This record gives sequence, C-alpha cells and structure tokens, in this order.
Amino acid sequence: MTLQSHDLHTEFPEYREAIHALKVSDSHFSRLFDRYHDVNRRVVRIEVEAEVATDQALEDLKKERLKLKDELFGLLQRYSPA
Repeated sequence: MTLQSHDLHTEFPEYREAIHALKVSDSHFSRLFDRYHDVNRRVVRIEVEAEVATDQALEDLKKERLKLKDELFGLLQRYSPA
C-alpha cells in the first residue's frame, strides 16, 4: 500500500509562506496546525501497522483530520499579509 502524504505543506503548497506566517503569529492556527499533524501522524502509524486501532477509531481520526484540514484551509484563504 502506498501512503499519500497529508502534510499541510504538501496539501497546500501555494500557502507555504502563509502557513509559516500564521504558525508564528496566530495561536489558534498554531494549535490547529499542531493538532492536525498529531492526528495525521497517528493515522499514518495505524496505516503502516506501527500502532493498533479499530477500524472505527481509524475512521474517526480520518474524519477529525479532514475537519481540521478544512478549518486550517479556511484560515489560510482568509489570511492576507499586512
């Protein structure tokens, strides 16, 4: 099985600079970013069988990752450098 990268820099390469700027200037974005990457790492660990989880737990994590990604994307779209 080939795993697709869900890293935010891979998902949104056009927002690379905005991601960095928001991580250092917006605590809400930074917390969401960190949570997104924690959830994503957990999903990857389960998918490569380094961690055991039920199918439902994996599905729940994937849904949380998608929700976080959608929220982060919305913040990135609204971001405009000063």
